[in-house]
Amino acid sequence: MTKFPHSGSESRLERGRRALAEIDGEAGEKVVASLADIAPDFATYLLEFPFGDIYSRPGLDLRAREIATIAALTAMGNAAPQLKVHIAAGLYVGLSREEITEIIMQMAVYAGFPAALNGLFAAKEVFAK
Repeated sequence: MTKFPHSGSESRLERGRRALAEIDGEAGEKVVASLADIAPDFATYLLEFPFGDIYSRPGLDLRAREIATIAALTAMGNAAPQLKVHIAAGLYVGLSREEITEIIMQMAVYAGFPAALNGLFAAKEVFAK
């Protein structure tokens, strides 16, 4: 179900870069590049673990992974920059604006209205771009 099967010939970093490009396009690379002057090692960790290891696992497709990520970041209520990146990624991997809006609204039940409102405002900003 994943486009990034683990391969003995590909490093975690290479697999992570490939997954990031497929999931986030240029937006993901901008996040990685923004860390170059303050924490380049953290950028490597970001590529290797979430994208090289987790997003690359079999079992869920990229749409399902972005649904889970958007829901989790919305529920956290304090991760607007990351939520915006993943809303854009959701659009990039085929989620519709309506689906993303419903995912965020669903979080009102579990995380409360303030978290859902913050998520909806983040989505509104991303949709406007």
